[in-house]
Amino acid sequence: MLRCMSAGLRGSFLTCAQVHKTSSQGPLRIHCALLAQTRFLSQGQRSSAQVKLRTRVVVTLLFGGGLLAAWSFVHAEKQQKDRKQRLDQLRQVALGQGNFSLLDQNGRRRTKQDFLGCWVLLYFGFTHCPDICPDELDKMSTVVEALDRDPSLPPLQPVFITVDPERDDVGALARYVKDFHPRLVGLTGTVQEVKEAGRDYRVYASAGPKDEDGDYIVDHTILIYLLSPDGLFVDYYNRMKNQEQIMESVRSHIKNHRMLADE
Repeated sequence: MLRCMSAGLRGSFLTCAQVHKTSSQGPLRIHCALLAQTRFLSQGQRSSAQVKLRTRVVVTLLFGGGLLAAWSFVHAEKQQKDRKQRLDQLRQVALGQGNFSLLDQNGRRRTKQDFLGCWVLLYFGFTHCPDICPDELDKMSTVVEALDRDPSLPPLQPVFITVDPERDDVGALARYVKDFHPRLVGLTGTVQEVKEAGRDYRVYASAGPKDEDGDYIVDHTILIYLLSPDGLFVDYYNRMKNQEQIMESVRSHIKNHRMLADE
């Protein structure tokens, strides 16, 4: 009796195979069979739980991916709608919608159409300006030259339109623009042609009183305008903007620009 109990205790620490090998008693066979069945059922339950978990994960991922795709589509549609509205507004209220017709420093007739397809930096001033105009044109030339060194950007076209056509004829412009960027185009014309060009960009210009030598200063708007290849006014820079700020702004506008034809 004691030996049987001892054998039973030792058997409880053996594997099922060992029990079958070392004992022929019926109760031990039943015990091993029950252990095997319990282990099989436990493994089956774990396997079923894992399958359910994987199914839930897959369903969650598919559902989440569908939501993300739907949101991306709606977001893209909204962005396109916003861009169209913005461009429609620019068409209605943008500066410089007129098609000016002026003479360049070589005496050639130039219109706004000549500059379509180019990014333009435009400044209104006069050649007899003692300091502000040369400073602004120097700044504009530096910006153009610096951005020319970026191969990812298209070249900018600098343009100077006089607000003093009575003194700034073709010859005066030819001499003046040589001091700045080599691509700078100077434009002049009759008093009426210049006035119309300035009005398109809401430029203020008023000649002051003449001194004893007949010289005078022209008070005028001091802004550098940025025009897109569509010919639309995009941004402007006053005297407080330094060349680094203008460069960064122009670069950003070029990188994010979309042509009207693409809308």
